[in-house]
Amino acid sequence: MNVLIINTHQPYPFSEGKLSAAMVDVAAELARGKGHQVQLTTMTEAYDIEAEVEKHLWADLVILQIPVNWMGVPWSFKKYMDEVYTTGMMGALCDGDGRSREDASKQYGSGGKLSSRYLMSLTFNAPQAAFDDENQFLFEGKGVDDLMFPMHMNFRFFGMSALPTFASFDVMKNPDTENDLVRFQQHLAPHL
Repeated sequence: MNVLIINTHQPYPFSEGKLSAAMVDVAAELARGKGHQVQLTTMTEAYDIEAEVEKHLWADLVILQIPVNWMGVPWSFKKYMDEVYTTGMMGALCDGDGRSREDASKQYGSGGKLSSRYLMSLTFNAPQAAFDDENQFLFEGKGVDDLMFPMHMNFRFFGMSALPTFASFDVMKNPDTENDLVRFQQHLAPHL
């Protein structure tokens, strides 16, 4: 299997990215240990847009390590998506938005050419109790996949299918890093 791992961490003075780097290391070591080929991309290093499109064409599985910032992905990964995925819309990753003037039955978002899977690994400052509970102030009963719905749609747009999302919670105020890394490895193992 070909595994692309994208570390979307954007460093800040209060968040250097050690947890994201450790999660990427766990995923890469596990994949390589099972005999899979691995390529890595990180937002802190320069990348070639065409090479990133090729990595997506090559990958059977894309693992995204995402520290959730302001209820979404870091700005540097949003820039990556704008550059790489827009370039991929020119025929490599999808046939535009899937619709056709010749065939009105084709629906918006149905032009994806990829048959790969993706797995999001999310890290939150929010505690786990903030999600899936109607009595919680901010998320009002919504879960992590509800929050990341736009990301799921982005990958579905390219024909990719989702694996169950992994999440680490309260990583800044009440971290449990050792257990998070063990849980992540257990979460990944059946999918690699």
